[in-house]
Amino acid sequence: MPSYENRYISNLTRETYALILAGGRGSRLHELTNWRAKPAVYFGGKHRIIDFPLSNCINSGIRRVGIATQYKSHSLIRHVNRAWGHFKKELGESVEILPASQRYGDEWYCGTADAVFQNMDIIRHELPKYVMILSGDHVYRMDYGALLAKHVETGADMTVCCIEVPCEEAANTFGVMTVDDNNRVRRFDEKPAEPSSIPGKDGTCLASMGNYVFNTEFLFEQLKNDAQREGSGRDFGHDIIPAIIEEHNVFAFPFREPTQKGQAYWRDVGTIDSFWEANMELVSPEPQLDLYDPSWPIWTYQEQLPPAKFIFDDEERRGMAVDSTVSGGCIISGSVVRKSLLFSNVHVHSYCTIEGSVILPGVKIGRNCKVRNAIIDRSCELPEGIVIGYNSKIDEENGFRVSKKGIVLVTRDMLAAYNQKQQANQEKQKLSVV
Repeated sequence: MPSYENRYISNLTRETYALILAGGRGSRLHELTNWRAKPAVYFGGKHRIIDFPLSNCINSGIRRVGIATQYKSHSLIRHVNRAWGHFKKELGESVEILPASQRYGDEWYCGTADAVFQNMDIIRHELPKYVMILSGDHVYRMDYGALLAKHVETGADMTVCCIEVPCEEAANTFGVMTVDDNNRVRRFDEKPAEPSSIPGKDGTCLASMGNYVFNTEFLFEQLKNDAQREGSGRDFGHDIIPAIIEEHNVFAFPFREPTQKGQAYWRDVGTIDSFWEANMELVSPEPQLDLYDPSWPIWTYQEQLPPAKFIFDDEERRGMAVDSTVSGGCIISGSVVRKSLLFSNVHVHSYCTIEGSVILPGVKIGRNCKVRNAIIDRSCELPEGIVIGYNSKIDEENGFRVSKKGIVLVTRDMLAAYNQKQQANQEKQKLSVV
């Protein structure tokens, strides 16, 4: 028989509507988000970033979910329809797309708070007691039931989910909270240049994860007030939280590992380097993010693909992958893959060496290629003999993006320009011979 605590939390999750903010561009990912919103970026071999907050909702028992979209949302909408379109409204469950549609004026979504404000009528129709606002562009696993329980037990009007991060990492990047002994928020600084440390933990601050819980009517009241406030940026961090912390009960909920009470896994994969590093963590023998844990699956859309295939076993032409993750539909033909992550339908032709790289779906790598410490975007076709990741200067001359830490990003547009340049050079050489 279910325990009282489990029943209590399950009742809370049934009374909750989750709104995932998934309209972000993710400009620090540069060309990786030229044709897709950040929540639609691929991650972990077969997932997209949006799958993590969505899976957290479903695994937590929250089955009424809206996804607010805006920037280049086609790829995201297509994925959500394929992966998450099977929920039945008549059973009280749904995952709905809420594109920017100028419901309350002539503007598109002007900020995080405005994205919720413009969908108030849709949320009200669901009659939730609590509204959970979630960022759609972070990678983590979290039971939202514990967050909801703490929100109710503290009598909070708003609860901010937060995580401890180094002050240097949070500077100019995250909202930072100052709390008292009861975790009540006393100050909130949005992306400060010099974040305040947690007392007793110099160099570490309490950063907002961009996840909030509100009592529904309180949320609507604050959104209406903010919409009438002249000069407001219509943002939770910049405007809503600073306006309410003095007169209302705003609490922080530190996100910790549930069993050991230590630092929980959470990644903001918002830069080329952090995206590469988070994916590389997954190929280690025991990664902190365990995608193989059946108790908390990360759901996604999966094509019906044949198993990965490794062919040829000659001394100079052996198809093999070591310390790597290789998805379905891949063919490693007489090449060596080391410490890399290959998404579905990647074909590596013979005599290649792939090391420390993230290869997105549908990539074809021609013979005699050498790729190291790189991210190869979807459907790229690397020409025979190309060398990537061994000389930053040459990579930049070839038109590829090189990050601060030396990770090389290659996209189809970059390859098209590279191929045109190579053809032009070949034409020049022919003319010089003549």
